[in-house]
Amino acid sequence: MERFGCFILRKTRRTSSDQGRTWSEASRLLPDVTGIFIRQPIVINGDGTWILPVFYCRTEPGHRWIGSDDISGVLYSDDNGASWKEKQASDSVGSVHMNILPPVSGSSTWVAFYRSRWADNIYRSTSTNGIDWGTPKATTLPNPNSGICAARLSSDHIAIVFNRSNASADTLKRQGLYDDITPEDDKRPNQITKTGKDTIWGTPRKTLTLGVSEDEGLTWRERVLEDGDGFCGTNSSSGQENRELSYPSIYIEKDGHKDVAHVAYTWHRQYIKYVRIDDVEAWVSSG
Repeated sequence: MERFGCFILRKTRRTSSDQGRTWSEASRLLPDVTGIFIRQPIVINGDGTWILPVFYCRTEPGHRWIGSDDISGVLYSDDNGASWKEKQASDSVGSVHMNILPPVSGSSTWVAFYRSRWADNIYRSTSTNGIDWGTPKATTLPNPNSGICAARLSSDHIAIVFNRSNASADTLKRQGLYDDITPEDDKRPNQITKTGKDTIWGTPRKTLTLGVSEDEGLTWRERVLEDGDGFCGTNSSSGQENRELSYPSIYIEKDGHKDVAHVAYTWHRQYIKYVRIDDVEAWVSSG
């Protein structure tokens, strides 16, 4: 099995000792690791271990990558990134962009959320140490094979930004993520589906939504951040052919007795849009 490495950026780190005003020179974070993607930030557990969620884009030699054998896992380091060990998430085929949240006070249960290659739902799994993870299970939240991002609020509730859409029988389906830019002389067959499920590309990335959960992601309150048709039948942003709202990031800032959310996301593959929400829980509840 080979790891598909298209668009892998060099993974580097810089450190700061003055709250981010100045930074050290860049050094290679994972000098001996190739063929993986990083979407979410490092989490540090109670004993100082760095835990980095990753996902693997895999395909058989001679086949075009489609995404039907992608999995998640973690790289972890107990020496501040000098060396790393690897642990793949159990039965995680199709579940990518692993987003890890540490336990709340008094609990030992970690929780993670995943994007779905099947364009059906956001998936969820749990762990007792942040390294060994159970099988991802579908949540009640939909997912169109698009990025998600979750964060912990000061109340210990969870906030998540996602697209409220998923694939249906009449959804436009693309052959793959790069089918509109694949060279004509690339005659490789698409990779073989091994799980009985097909990766689905092209489901509208619309209805960008902020959800809040009080029970570790089992149930949710929601409010729409921005809507639109979310067309992503092409990656081209010229002439606004692509109109997706996607790849959100959320950062929570404590401000007195309320949580401020800073949300950024791709707008039609042309700009990065920023939205500030001054009181996350109140805003979602009033929607």
